[in-house]
Amino acid sequence: MHFLTQPIKKIILLLFKFSFLVFFISFSILFFLFLFYLKDLPRPEVFIEREIPQSTKIYDRTGKILLYEIYGEEKRTYVSLSQIPKHLRDAVICAEDSNFYHHFGVDPKALIRAILSDLKILKPVYGASTIPQQLIRSTFLSLEKTPERKTKEIILAIELDRRYSKDQILEWYLNQVPFGQNAYGVEAAAQTYFGKHVWEIDLAESAILAALIKAPYALSPYENNSKEKLLARKNYILDKMAKDGYISKEEAEEAKKKEIFFKEKKVELLAPYFSLWVKSILEKEYGKDHLLISGWKVYTSLDYEIQKIAEEEVREGIKRNKQYNAHNAALVAISPKTGEVLAMTVGTGNYYENPYPEGCNPGIDCLFDPKFNIAVGTKKAPGRQPGSAFKPFIYVTAFKKGYNDKFLVLDSPTNFGIWGGKEYIPQNYDGQFRGLVTLRSALAQSLNIPSIKLLYAIGLNEKIESLEISNFRGKEKILLEGLKESLKTAKDLGITTLTKDISNYGPSIVLGGGEVTPLEMAYAYSVFANGGLKAPLSPILKIEDSKGNIIFEKKNDQIRVLDEKVSQLITDILSDNEARAPMFGLRSHLYFDKYKVAAKTGTTDNFKDCWIVGYTPEISVSVWVGNNNNAPMIKNQPAATIAGPIFHSFLERVLPKLTSI
Repeated sequence: MHFLTQPIKKIILLLFKFSFLVFFISFSILFFLFLFYLKDLPRPEVFIEREIPQSTKIYDRTGKILLYEIYGEEKRTYVSLSQIPKHLRDAVICAEDSNFYHHFGVDPKALIRAILSDLKILKPVYGASTIPQQLIRSTFLSLEKTPERKTKEIILAIELDRRYSKDQILEWYLNQVPFGQNAYGVEAAAQTYFGKHVWEIDLAESAILAALIKAPYALSPYENNSKEKLLARKNYILDKMAKDGYISKEEAEEAKKKEIFFKEKKVELLAPYFSLWVKSILEKEYGKDHLLISGWKVYTSLDYEIQKIAEEEVREGIKRNKQYNAHNAALVAISPKTGEVLAMTVGTGNYYENPYPEGCNPGIDCLFDPKFNIAVGTKKAPGRQPGSAFKPFIYVTAFKKGYNDKFLVLDSPTNFGIWGGKEYIPQNYDGQFRGLVTLRSALAQSLNIPSIKLLYAIGLNEKIESLEISNFRGKEKILLEGLKESLKTAKDLGITTLTKDISNYGPSIVLGGGEVTPLEMAYAYSVFANGGLKAPLSPILKIEDSKGNIIFEKKNDQIRVLDEKVSQLITDILSDNEARAPMFGLRSHLYFDKYKVAAKTGTTDNFKDCWIVGYTPEISVSVWVGNNNNAPMIKNQPAATIAGPIFHSFLERVLPKLTSI
């Protein structure tokens, strides 16, 4: 520098000092910003310990069929990196951050290019976000595009990259990134768009998922104008994968030609009435908000093969019964030995059906409201009158007190005293009277008069030899006492809906004057099938949290509520085809050639409800037919005609399968 003059040397030295000062100040500011923003990064364990929102899944009893998924804004199932195919990982890296395995959390070259581009258009677009940056932004920061947020994002991304391995960061990212349609993470995306697990998707499908990350809704395959754009971006990614050496050109071309089949966009809801009933139980027990993010797996008792048969038979039954002005039906099937609900269906099985062609009000004046699960009822609408299907509860109460099926009762015109301000003088279904009949004949043929008289025998303090009274005026208190004991029996067996004061029912309860549900009728009859033992009713077998820990597991703690001999006697009567033949015929829908099936029908006086409840040792089934709005049926057909075909066809198809349960 000997040729430089002294003034020039001084200027250069000053510039050098100034530059150093600027560099020092800039470095200090950056270092200060790094320390300032670094305090916002949670401790390293947070990424491991934090609960990533995951949907709760409700499965059938095998755990293979997803019935329903409960999620909030984020539908997600966490999977490990080893479960994600390499071609999907490569496609995402190629599309979103091609230098992922070589940078330190940010890509300086890409960042500089993005800043220069922003300066040209004078807008803070701030592109070139790496995978760590995207992960930081989606986990901890807002989407607001400001210099402060971007600075914080960069610093936190550098620290994230320093603390964790690339593979760990990639695993978190692939489980966090949104793909549209409420699907977050690659497993939810694979299920949403292709109906597959993520480990089952091929190269072309992987490129589709990688393409969606850029603009999940703008590239949605379900929108008219965006599917072609999605496929074009898929091809771009495949070409880039070939260029970057992830795949060969031949593989790229083959994948580009492959036809993509997208899963139909619809709400997945199998066995809707059962699944939503289970959902309501879970919400009541664990809270609605928790289920949206818990990632639980709920294994239910539903046997999907039996469920499909139930749905088919009820659907066909409704078609037949429209000629009788009966537009709804329900079927519930329970395992007597375990109390597990094997099937539950209502109406056509289509929860989203439009039942209001004439503008009726849902649940009020509609013949069938698909949103109402009549199988379980509600507090406001607890159930329907069971007709004579309630009679077995009266008979087993008498058997508990020492009476048997040979006890004689006079079937004749009878005045049962004053009830509701007027004399109660009911009739048998066919208007006939048969004189002295045994309890076996009375129950098998569903005779009303002897069944009501039985309340009197139950209400007495001592056992009598026969019951031939035809006028019960002045004996109402004894009838009421018998009714009280019979209602207790029904409650012990599982009926919970008869909560009114006993005086509100009167002797008409014998003919089904109270309200019950198909679920509880099937459950109560299952006690007969199980020899007097009551298993806990449950549609849920097990609940696991997102880490596989067991939250709940059903226990089969049976309790005895009926003497075994009493249960055997009621079963023997309800399966006695010869005893019921005078009323129903030898080849009714209650009769099965190869199986001994116990069953009882029920028809209300006004023909608003028709029932059949029946069982074998393996299954207890309740079938109800009617209308949501209580409109009566026409042609005055009994339950054996209306509900019988559904009951019979269902069991004919199911009974051969039950040995495998």
